[in-house]
Amino acid sequence: FSSLDTNHDLYLSPEEFKLVAEKLTGSPPAFLSDFEEEVTHDPNGETLTLEAKMQPLQLDTMTKSKDGFLGVTHSSLSGLRSWQSPAVPSMSFSASQFRAFLPPKNKGEVGDTWWVIQSELNIFTGYLPNNRYHPPAPRGKEVLIHSLLSMFHPRPFIKSRFAPQGTVACIRAASDFYLDIVFRIHAEFQLNDVPDFPFWFTPGQFTGNIVLSRDSSHVRQFTLYVPNDRTLNVDMEWLYGATENSNMEVDIGYLPQMELQAAGPSTPSFIQDEEGNIIDSRGGGSDPIQFVFEDIHWTSEISREEAARRLEVTFYPFKKVSYLPFSEAFQRAQEESKLVHSILLWGALDDQSCSGRTLRETVLESSPVLALLNQSFVSSWSLVKELEDMQANKQNPVESQRARLHLENYNFPVEMMVALPNGTIVHHINANYFLDQTSMKPEEEAATFSFSGGFEDPSTATYINFLKEGLEKAKEHLAQ
Repeated sequence: FSSLDTNHDLYLSPEEFKLVAEKLTGSPPAFLSDFEEEVTHDPNGETLTLEAKMQPLQLDTMTKSKDGFLGVTHSSLSGLRSWQSPAVPSMSFSASQFRAFLPPKNKGEVGDTWWVIQSELNIFTGYLPNNRYHPPAPRGKEVLIHSLLSMFHPRPFIKSRFAPQGTVACIRAASDFYLDIVFRIHAEFQLNDVPDFPFWFTPGQFTGNIVLSRDSSHVRQFTLYVPNDRTLNVDMEWLYGATENSNMEVDIGYLPQMELQAAGPSTPSFIQDEEGNIIDSRGGGSDPIQFVFEDIHWTSEISREEAARRLEVTFYPFKKVSYLPFSEAFQRAQEESKLVHSILLWGALDDQSCSGRTLRETVLESSPVLALLNQSFVSSWSLVKELEDMQANKQNPVESQRARLHLENYNFPVEMMVALPNGTIVHHINANYFLDQTSMKPEEEAATFSFSGGFEDPSTATYINFLKEGLEKAKEHLAQ
């Protein structure tokens, strides 16, 4: 039930129940037809022009570049190497198409979040297959997101193979007539086509905001982009075979720019003059008409940072615990006399490996773990590349030492650590080893779950034990 109840309201909506219905009947249920409303183009409405900008991935940031891509076939990277610019530099949309971003009726307050495109990954579905070239036909609100991402590349998959999946939005500000909506998208691109084997290009996230009227007749501004404030922001995976079980290579890299920006507010294509004559506002052979727009005065708002945090918590319930940057986490730990719960990852995404994803889905979102982390730890997650850069920075010897201690205890792909405020690692466990320890044999599953004395699965119990062992080892270390 919990895996299906994605908004944690203890109620399964028809949309959330869809996966069960499809599994039982083998086809989408008819009662969901109302939820798949097509967002159509209004020929008489206002038009918004979006412009796409992109700088290609910097190949020298890929791990494989260090040995000259030794062992990587030329065909594997053909789609990546040839992708140098947006597929569609400019495209016009009807303002009414952006109705897809408007909140549902029960989500009208500033700070409310909701799913624009619902994640469909849970214990029933597993992960989506790797051996695909062309995305499924979008429907309903998916059509707009697909059209937007198609400006970058002709083969966007708006539902990524792994969690996080989907699109979430949040009302950042509101006035009587307008809403400022911040959104976050997790999607990916398939860069290769037959006869080459699949190559998946997965940005860490797409984020942006839209300011539009409550009836979606007018869009004041729109932006969408891949954040570039981290040293690595893209995961890549490619197959060496034509089957799902074929060998796969993985790598990470840095994408300097991928963004969509509105050329200006949406405007009507045709207007009437005082005498009722229809005038082409684009000007035809003369100068286009200049529109003047009223200022928007927000009656209620939250910061962009707070809106982004709420989006993140919707995607990752485990982030109800704050995960601070590396240096800030140790400073906070010193101030509050707590230990640091540190997660060190190899990839560009905080769930880039199978073990990392499973750790998040089965452990870090459980209430007992959240409670213990909030009580006794300051949490942080970092990329290996970031700590390597910190270690090399001799201008800050304290930070360099903390980074070195973490890297010395790191094993691919994800390492969870408990550290003193001075950076000393007192306990650590690798995600793969952790999952091996907590995996259940089929004959053991029935006996594992019990409602007597609470409901706790082996993964949660093991992680709580790991954290408690860290607390005890810290006491022993400090007593020496």
